[in-house]
Amino acid sequence: MEKSLKKIINGYMAFRNKYAIGDHSVMHSLSRAGQQPEIMVVACCDSRVDPALILQCDPGDLFVVRNVANIVPPYSKDQGYHDTNAALEFGIRHLKVKHLIILGHSQCGGINALIHQQALGDNDFIARWVSLVERKDAHFKEPDYYAKLALTHSYQNCLTFPWIKSAIENKLLSVHLWFFNINEGEILTYSHAQGKYQKLGSDTTDYE
Repeated sequence: MEKSLKKIINGYMAFRNKYAIGDHSVMHSLSRAGQQPEIMVVACCDSRVDPALILQCDPGDLFVVRNVANIVPPYSKDQGYHDTNAALEFGIRHLKVKHLIILGHSQCGGINALIHQQALGDNDFIARWVSLVERKDAHFKEPDYYAKLALTHSYQNCLTFPWIKSAIENKLLSVHLWFFNINEGEILTYSHAQGKYQKLGSDTTDYE
């Protein structure tokens, strides 16, 4: 059996043993009670940036949507297919999560494609998707710096959703901008008060 496939099957068996065996298993409880996560994460598809793994969460802890470059698009009710927007609506309006984390990361292929579009080659969807966070000076920015600017852009797009804006204003929802440094395995969180990113840890708070 292919080594990588065997690894994930072994992982599945470990998951079964930890979460799914016995009458009082986590999965049995979640099946009976339904999901009630308080945290939603918009994360990138990058295989190195799995929010549940990075944050060491159990099933039911996070409501997650992943897309290329962890982009929150602007609010739109046209006839297009808005998968990320649908997930946001379900998480915020129906699950009523209390925290929305937009999780960017270093070495993002989507951001790199935005900056170096000539190297992207033939594509049907990627260039148009990442253009949602494009700025006129994109080609003059270092990718990780631009990835942080893109997080701010996604936050601004959040405010175009009437029910996200209302939830924030009524203090029912907090939006967090987090940046994961792959090389360091470290999360930085944006402080609106200080206007900069700082390390996320037990000695810091992030409730803005």
